[in-house]
Amino acid sequence: MAEKKRKPRTKKPPRMDIRTVAAQAKVSIATVSRTINHIPSVDPAMAKRVWKAIEELNYVPNTQARALVSGRSHILGLIVSEITNPFFPELIQQFEECAVARGYEILITSTSYDPKRMASCVRRMVERKVDGVAVLTFGIEEPLLEQLSNQKIPLVYVDSRPHQPAAVTLNVDYQHGIWQGVQHLAVLGHRKIAFLSGPLHLYTSQLRYFAFIDCLKEIGIQCNPAWLIQGDHTLEGGMRKMEQLLQLDDQPTAILCSNDMSAIGVMHAILGAGLRIPDDFSVVGFDDVHIAEFMFPPLTTIRMSCRDLALGAVTVLCSKLKNTESATPANALTIPTELIVRRTTGIPKDTIQNLKPLSDRSKSERKVP
Repeated sequence: MAEKKRKPRTKKPPRMDIRTVAAQAKVSIATVSRTINHIPSVDPAMAKRVWKAIEELNYVPNTQARALVSGRSHILGLIVSEITNPFFPELIQQFEECAVARGYEILITSTSYDPKRMASCVRRMVERKVDGVAVLTFGIEEPLLEQLSNQKIPLVYVDSRPHQPAAVTLNVDYQHGIWQGVQHLAVLGHRKIAFLSGPLHLYTSQLRYFAFIDCLKEIGIQCNPAWLIQGDHTLEGGMRKMEQLLQLDDQPTAILCSNDMSAIGVMHAILGAGLRIPDDFSVVGFDDVHIAEFMFPPLTTIRMSCRDLALGAVTVLCSKLKNTESATPANALTIPTELIVRRTTGIPKDTIQNLKPLSDRSKSERKVP
């Protein structure tokens, strides 16, 4: 019988590990490890060789092994309120870009303003042994975060009042942005200004609400209680609340909303009633989500930069993790706000009607050059 031909053995690809990278870069294994873990004491020239070798070999570091060696997961947790609001996907994208640039992955959880889901989010953070957590929820039950504090995990909050020594607050400057919005409407001639807030059991909604009240008082505009409406920060909520305002005998001429989703809902209700923006009502939002610019008409809004929030949160957490707290404020950072004027604000209709065209004035009223 003829002997069966043996199939030639295929060579197994060489095992790709940290030793292979070290040999390629002509450095020690320890140098590769320190470079991958972004330890600043590594000589820049050696680090450059290591990253070049990693790229040439297409080497993917074993994150679990790194975590065992370093004692850190190299994961930053991010807790947001809801994914359906366009503001939060934009915030998540910016947070991820900032985190990845510093060598961290991110773990995202969403609370939907539900305390039970919040407890589940915190539990996931603890189970995954995240290095730090950014709580960018704009409304949170602080006692639920004691688990993170007890684990000595660095925390960053938005608009909260944490009592944990490891926490830093990102304070959004609502007063400045809302003052700009109210001032803008007042200069146009509006004196009947409504405010559509978020749920007032949330601390962040209270901050925006009282900022509006204070701004009206400062400018000298009387506040009509019937025009202070509590919403829920949703499109549907904005539509319902605007429909209520349209039922009033004494209607406002402008509506400033606590977020852009409510403002877009308000716009739909106005247009659905056969009215015009800004001819019949002026509308101002808050957040400046990406779609605000592409509404018809484009929405005038108060910008709260996702980039500023994300960069502030990641910078603080990385500073805490590198024990360089002296480089950041002890307990707070301020996030600026800015009015972005587009096409949903204009002169009130009754003011326009009271203006006489030059051709209708008597000759004695006309100015002589």
